[in-house]
Amino acid sequence: MTRRVVVGGVPIGGGAPVVVQSMTNTNTADVAATVAQIQRLEAAGCEIARVAVPDFAAAEALPGIRRAISIPLVADIHFDYRLALAAIDAGVDKLRLNPGNITDPARIGEVAEAAVKAAVPIRVGANSGSLAKEYLDPHGRATAAGMVESALREIRLLERHGVRDIVVSLKATDVRMTVDAYRAVAAEVEYPLHIGITEAGTAWEGAIRSAVGLGILLAEGIGDTVRVSLAGDPVDEVRAAYEILRSLGLRQRGVDLHVCPTCGRTGIDLARIADEVRRALADVVLPVKVALMGCVVNGLGEVKGADVGLVGSRGQGTIYVGGEPTATAVPEDHLVDEVAATVRTFVARRVREGGGRG
Repeated sequence: MTRRVVVGGVPIGGGAPVVVQSMTNTNTADVAATVAQIQRLEAAGCEIARVAVPDFAAAEALPGIRRAISIPLVADIHFDYRLALAAIDAGVDKLRLNPGNITDPARIGEVAEAAVKAAVPIRVGANSGSLAKEYLDPHGRATAAGMVESALREIRLLERHGVRDIVVSLKATDVRMTVDAYRAVAAEVEYPLHIGITEAGTAWEGAIRSAVGLGILLAEGIGDTVRVSLAGDPVDEVRAAYEILRSLGLRQRGVDLHVCPTCGRTGIDLARIADEVRRALADVVLPVKVALMGCVVNGLGEVKGADVGLVGSRGQGTIYVGGEPTATAVPEDHLVDEVAATVRTFVARRVREGGGRG
């Protein structure tokens, strides 16, 4: 088990649930836009938000952002140690430092001492695309061993300056390299690990690559906090992260949608119905399992294991709650509304009862 680091009240490691993070893609200097995006991320379940701090205009915006949000704020720092010092002064909850582009031990030491004084944790974030030259192989390419060596050097330097609240990440685009790096560093340190596949791609490719890499690590017990890196709306990162965690039984949040793959027996437009149900229930936070099935072959068995279920047949469907039918012969064009309403009623009852799955 890793040691525990607390970031703005959110525990990472030490047996705490795996924490879901994301990163804004707004101009950080635009306080209103950045706050609005973080609030959308929080509504989706994001527990820690990171912002890029590429210049002093961004650093000057940090206090305003911090005051306006209710989840911890992380400052992402590259190249200029002075931005890290400014972020600490601004009251951020954590720093991310890249050992590949802030390499001067004296400068790192100055940041470390300021972080200790302010009780600000530091993430040592090594990336395959920004390793210092001495950690590349003879052909100038990144390796898992090089990422680990780079991170360990910075960790030991921070430790010499009294830093103990450290989180470590070693991200590569290559899934195998990422997995190898995390396995190796997990054997070397007890600090919590922030895991992810960097530059993973768009929502489609990136979610698949992330699911493969993070799934391997999490199944092995490696990883205390995750970010699924996707090009586009960062809210998709949060949704993908929860789906990965839910698939391994590590976190439960919102609608757990089970949909049959459809075949020639399917009697309703199940793909459309499932997509519309998912969108209609996107705001549901309490864990609830919903099974949407196109026919009775597997449908009757699946709905018995679901909180709310649908089995379709020839342009209509039957709604189930707890495996028991509650509405029959519902016309296809009413099924989305009927399922959504049934789920909301089920969730409301569970809230009143003060318990439930997950």
